[in-house]
Amino acid sequence: MATLTENLPHAGGYLICEGNGDISREVATLASGNGVVRTGTVLAKLTANGKYVPYDNAGTDGSETAAAILWEERDTTDGDVKAVVTARHATVNKAELVWAAGVDATGIAAGLADLAALSIIAR
Repeated sequence: MATLTENLPHAGGYLICEGNGDISREVATLASGNGVVRTGTVLAKLTANGKYVPYDNAGTDGSETAAAILWEERDTTDGDVKAVVTARHATVNKAELVWAAGVDATGIAAGLADLAALSIIAR
């Protein structure tokens, strides 16, 4: 019998349900310099250029407001990259969300509240 080996998490593995059609997703630009950004990473939108970066509740450049969740892992080491994000109208598995290093329980609570304002509900 063959052994199945999977690389987890799967693209969109954090998703419980989303709106019909393409209402929940957008194509976004991830800013360079953040290395490999994992599936399910909570993202924020920079105010200066509209690019997305991992959410950082201590930021002051837009990164302090959660705005989306990364659909599939992307490598930003060598430059900006396009990526699909969950931007609205979805229910997600809270345990599958990825938070940047340094985001504490208070930051996670604030990020989840930001997402809830976009109708992204974590359960």
